[in-house]
Amino acid sequence: MTMNDSDVRGILHRATDDLVSPPGLLAEVRRGGRRRVVRRRAVLAAVCAVVVAVPVAGVLDLPGNAGDAPVASPLLDQPTRGDLAADEGYLRQVRQVWQRRIKEVGDRTRGEPHVVWAGGTPAGPAAYVAHATAHGTTVGFVEPTAGGPRVRTLTQATDSETDGLEQAVLLGPQRDVLLVLDFGQPVQFSPQLRYKPDGKVERTFEPVAFQDGAAVLSVSPQRTKLTVALSRIPVGRQNVIHIDGTSEIYFPDNKDRPAPPLLRHTLPGAEQVWGTDPAAKEVNAPTEALAEYIDPVGAHTHNGSPLLWVYGATPDGQRLLVETVQYDDDPSRVIALLARRYLPFEAVASTTADWSAPLPVRLRLPDDQGVLVAAEGSALSYRVGDGQWQDAGRNAALLPATATEVRVTDDNGTTTNVPVAS
Repeated sequence: MTMNDSDVRGILHRATDDLVSPPGLLAEVRRGGRRRVVRRRAVLAAVCAVVVAVPVAGVLDLPGNAGDAPVASPLLDQPTRGDLAADEGYLRQVRQVWQRRIKEVGDRTRGEPHVVWAGGTPAGPAAYVAHATAHGTTVGFVEPTAGGPRVRTLTQATDSETDGLEQAVLLGPQRDVLLVLDFGQPVQFSPQLRYKPDGKVERTFEPVAFQDGAAVLSVSPQRTKLTVALSRIPVGRQNVIHIDGTSEIYFPDNKDRPAPPLLRHTLPGAEQVWGTDPAAKEVNAPTEALAEYIDPVGAHTHNGSPLLWVYGATPDGQRLLVETVQYDDDPSRVIALLARRYLPFEAVASTTADWSAPLPVRLRLPDDQGVLVAAEGSALSYRVGDGQWQDAGRNAALLPATATEVRVTDDNGTTTNVPVAS
């Protein structure tokens, strides 16, 4: 797999954006190892990103333990499959562009490349190649282009397993053809991500029907975001199948996406139940607590809108954590989680943020525990009915459940009254 420094920074940044990645992620990346990289890939996909490769110089070597002898991939021993398996003219083209690409990246190969699969697709002929190297096996897709076959991502594998390799690729100018290889395990396909009215994610899956080593699926154009997803059985983060041909989505114009503003606020009284300042420690919601709001298998970018965290205490003494999840160009979902002492957090309410509004966030907590409001850089106050205005501080506040109106005064002195219930 080829990557530049910018790609790695972007991937790691997205890994922290969603703030549900486990501790030790960076150390795991540094240690390397193909099995460890497979787990890292799954984490990155979970946090709005997928491990993406841009075709630049160099091969990403996924090394095993020092001194281990390379193990040949079983892909090298299989006969070529696909409806173009006997098309020597096409296979010759594939081998030629592959050898040229291998020479460009300086990979030390052993023997000739083996075309694992070659077949026709609605986007044109495509192939998958495996090549023994000094470190194991280099594999990758060859896609059709107007200028002829082109090698996409090169991945260096150092053991005999295939579960961490890119098993699928998007093809065609519109990226509306999904080619999925048959690696001998059942695969489930999901065409898109939906949201329920309460902000929880929803995906439907169907089995992939393989024929002669692969399946070719027609999908909606995947030019600006990746809506499709693939997983081995059982469907889940650890069984995600990574899709090649997505670098244009994650790195438009071969550049990093702008980082979203990170907003963290600790409300007055929070430290009494938290025991510390959670904003200073950058506390994030546990993955399992946000599970219903996180795409179980998809990979996503962000639109640059703020990511908000608010830490507080409810009137009945629970820890309050408000966190934002935002995918692609979809609305930001703001989720409230509560936890009693020594008990885990549970998601109890959610809403969508309107960052263009004077009061972007209004979220009512259950059991009359209050209304969470947030407006970055603004002074906040509230009243009940026609009563006196009460100061609520700046940026974010937990208002009484009886509050009926919020007054927002921005940095320019503009004042806007917003009904709590609207």
